[in-house]
Amino acid sequence: MDRRRGGLAAAALLFVALLALPSLPASAQESAAPSPILTLDPERLYVRSRAAASGLAAIEVRAEALAAENREIEATLAAEELELTEKRPDMEPAAFRELADAFDMKVQEIRDEQDAKARDLQRLRDEERQAFLQRARPVLAEIARERGAYIVLDRRSVFLSAEQVDITDEAIQRMDGELEDRANSDSGPDAETPSETGAVQEIQGQ
Repeated sequence: MDRRRGGLAAAALLFVALLALPSLPASAQESAAPSPILTLDPERLYVRSRAAASGLAAIEVRAEALAAENREIEATLAAEELELTEKRPDMEPAAFRELADAFDMKVQEIRDEQDAKARDLQRLRDEERQAFLQRARPVLAEIARERGAYIVLDRRSVFLSAEQVDITDEAIQRMDGELEDRANSDSGPDAETPSETGAVQEIQGQ
């Protein structure tokens, strides 16, 4: 019994001693041990990285132009509708109905055309985003290798994780530093870069 009490007392003292130790700074905690699983917010990587800024800016210009076009069309159709309404008292019902049906058909055709333009713009957004994330894969693979990780998960689908395993900010810094430099360098298209398949294989092979 005395031996058991002595063991419990020693454990209690050890626990208290651990509590009394100063906490490690964030940088030390992050580099204390590798993590087999990392997280990434791909949307934040895309919208915060300067490497994606030119593509985003071009899409925004097209979006603003489409919005301005829609406003102009809306104003024109509103004026035509008002003109048609003002003519109604002086027209035969059948004649007015024919004009009203033609106007409704015109409105529907224009709406279909503008909706198609909006879908094309959204498809362009998606394609630009996917292209950027494909260019980011070698950078993400490099970070994963350095941290001894086997997988990088979308942080938005993870219920709970430590901040130390999130690599979004680091990926943004590297994308801005490496991919922008690579795009502006004189190395040309023959410059050696890891392929997407190779990057994934290297992560799995760690």
